[in-house]
Amino acid sequence: MRIYVCVKQVPDTSGKVAVNPDGTLNRASMAAIINPDDMSAIEQALKLKDATGCQVTAVTMGPPPAEGMLREIIAMGADDGILISAREFGGSDTFATSQIIAAAIHKLGLSDEDMIFCGRQAIDGDTAQVGPQIAEKLEIPQVTYASVIKKSGNSILVKRMLEDGYMMIEVETPCLITCIKDKSIKPRYMTLNGIMECYSKPLMVLDYEALKDEPLIELDTIGLKGSPTNIFKSFTPPQKGVGIMLKGTDKEKVDDLVDRLKNKHVI
Repeated sequence: MRIYVCVKQVPDTSGKVAVNPDGTLNRASMAAIINPDDMSAIEQALKLKDATGCQVTAVTMGPPPAEGMLREIIAMGADDGILISAREFGGSDTFATSQIIAAAIHKLGLSDEDMIFCGRQAIDGDTAQVGPQIAEKLEIPQVTYASVIKKSGNSILVKRMLEDGYMMIEVETPCLITCIKDKSIKPRYMTLNGIMECYSKPLMVLDYEALKDEPLIELDTIGLKGSPTNIFKSFTPPQKGVGIMLKGTDKEKVDDLVDRLKNKHVI
C-alpha cells in the first residue's frame, strides 16, 4: 500500500502579505510554510505507516525551492518525495493544477490498495477544490473533511466532520481523502535521524517533458493560459487601528465606554 500526500508550500499569511502591482501575490518577499491542513494529511499518512508499514510519498507542484519542503516531510517520516516543476505549469489555477497532479500520480501508478491524502484547502486560496478535482480526474472515490482515518480490513474507515456532528464512512481503495486541521491531530516534528538522512532519500522531479504524453496534459489546459479562473483583484487589507484598554472597576469601565460613544455620537 502506498499513500501519496499532496502538499503545498504557501505564504505565511500570519505575517506580512505582499501584493504585486498586477494583483498577484509577491511570494518571493513572503515567508513560506507548509500549508496547515496539509500537515494534518501528512500526520494521518504517517500514522497509517506506523500501523501498517505502508509507503508514504510526499507530492507537490511548485518551483525548485519547494524541494526543501519535501525534504522536511521526509525528515518527519515520509519515504520519498515527488516535485512537479516546470515553466509550463506556472500560473495554474485549481483546474489546471489538479490535472497536472493527477497526471503525475497516474504516471507513477495507483494500485488497488493505494490512497491519496490532501489537506482540506490551502490558506492562500481557500478553495478546497484541488483534492476533489484530482479524485474526479483519476475516477476514484473521495471523502472530504476527514479527522480520523483507520484501515479496516480491505477498506478504509473515515470519520468525516460536519457542522453539527460527524459521520462514519467506509470507502474502498484506491481513494482520495482530504484532511482537516483538528486539535486531535498533532503533526510530529522532524527527528534528528530524519534530518540527517533526508537528503539521502529519493526525490524525483517531474517536468513537462516527463508528463507531456499523459492524456490529461495539454498545453492549452495547463498553466496560466489553460486556467479558466482569472483573479480580478488582490490587495493587502487595511490595517486596523490600535484598540484602547479601559481601566477601573466594571462600573467605571462601562461609564467610560458610554461617555466615549456619546462623544463620538454613536449613542
